[in-house]
Amino acid sequence: MATATSTTLAPISDSRKLRNHVATFAMYACFVIAMIPLVWIIWTLVAKGAGLLGDPHWWTNSQRGITSRIQGGGAYHAIIGTLLMALVTALIAVPLGVGTAIYLVEYGRGRIARAVSFMVDVLTGVPSIVAALFIYALWIGTFGLHRVGFAVSLALVLLMIPVIVRSTEEMLRLVPRDLREAAFALGVPRWKTIMSIVLPTAFSGIVTGIMLGLARVMGETAPLLILGPYAKAINTNLFSGNMAALPTMINQDRVEALKPAVDRVWSAALTLILLVMVLSLLGRLVSRLGSVKTSR
Repeated sequence: MATATSTTLAPISDSRKLRNHVATFAMYACFVIAMIPLVWIIWTLVAKGAGLLGDPHWWTNSQRGITSRIQGGGAYHAIIGTLLMALVTALIAVPLGVGTAIYLVEYGRGRIARAVSFMVDVLTGVPSIVAALFIYALWIGTFGLHRVGFAVSLALVLLMIPVIVRSTEEMLRLVPRDLREAAFALGVPRWKTIMSIVLPTAFSGIVTGIMLGLARVMGETAPLLILGPYAKAINTNLFSGNMAALPTMINQDRVEALKPAVDRVWSAALTLILLVMVLSLLGRLVSRLGSVKTSR
């Protein structure tokens, strides 16, 4: 007859408890240190930029006819320009980025896959001004076209694609291999398995990566300065005329350095942060509603 043997856990030594407490304290200390500059920046922006945000004209008017010595005006033209260029950038970058990630994870083998992965790594380290100068040389130097908002979007695409590719790639790799093998065992084609199983499972993470990419490109200034001259009036045509954006509005008023202009700088910076936050929250909501639900 078999006898059951009972095992007792060895008591935790005092030295291990001390190391655990030290590591826990260090972790919380690092978190607090990292939060200090973030809280300070947000507090400064809110304290100096919230004044104009309470004025309805800030959200409905442009800066047309407003000089650096005149108080008032709005950021409607810059908000519209930022959203339009971000929308066009996302429409181009998201399919390319997600498609590239799918290729690398599901199909990529051999030299072509290694070359694609290498080029994505190169794009990850490209400064924004280099991307802007490349589009400038191609769009204006080669094709002889004008500096317009669409050219800015093309430069932002180069900056957004690697963020989407790497984040989507990691999310696709987290999808359990068993799901793919189960679909293959049922005779489901690979492309249908990707579209109906892999992508819905990783949808939440993919949307998060897209929001991270948007958050990065919406705050870029170099492509706007080189390819999209600032305009104080409202322009919704990405292929004609100068177009405003929140980063160039911040830069324009910063140069003038008078108090009414400086007030608009802080308000425009806070508006940009709020805009990115709202888009991120919408992305979280979409990813939550569109994620795969599992029943127990």
